[in-house]
Amino acid sequence: MTSIIYIAIDTPSLPRAQELVQKVRNHVGGIKLGLEFFCANGHHGVHEMRKFGLPIFLDLKLHDIPNTVAKAVQSLHALEPSIITVHAAGGRAMLEDAKAAAGVHTKVVAVTTLTSLDQTDLDETGVHGTAQEQVDRLTLLSKEAGLDGIVCSGNEVARARKLWPAGFFVVPGVRPSGASMGDQKRAVTPREALDAGASLLVIGRPITQSPEPDQAAREIEATL
Repeated sequence: MTSIIYIAIDTPSLPRAQELVQKVRNHVGGIKLGLEFFCANGHHGVHEMRKFGLPIFLDLKLHDIPNTVAKAVQSLHALEPSIITVHAAGGRAMLEDAKAAAGVHTKVVAVTTLTSLDQTDLDETGVHGTAQEQVDRLTLLSKEAGLDGIVCSGNEVARARKLWPAGFFVVPGVRPSGASMGDQKRAVTPREALDAGASLLVIGRPITQSPEPDQAAREIEATL
């Protein structure tokens, strides 16, 4: 059975990224490459990481006018990502164009509310209501725009799945029991996220900053 854990490789160093994936490759289901990695290594870096034979999740959180996002998505075709992210706040037209521009084997998922934000942050940016209410709104928008799923915290995924039973739900910011929260403000444990309806778990620092990444990944996998 393929693991639903994707390791978050948030480093600009290609050798470090390769070292980490080499250690955990048998205990994760895929590799999530974020902005730090992509800005430093571009297409070449992604091609190098593909050599491990694991699905690639390009977490670029695209957010721009519809035409620009569509062309950006098209430029990623050669990398054959299994998943790419866009910001749901970009609006319906942007979401529709992003999905239309994606490769047939690429899931397009929309980021709803970043797991680093709490109620104070939402108030300061003019978002009305709670994080859950914002996730609900953007879940329905993403569904209506024809996307494959959304990204949300484990706190919101259960209700989002009720709104979209067939959706694909990516839960980042997952923290094992007792782990440091870092900059995450709405984190849950891997088991809690899975039980709430997550389709895929993105886990970074609890694995990548462990002295023994392989052991950390195996211990998290065992809880699932």
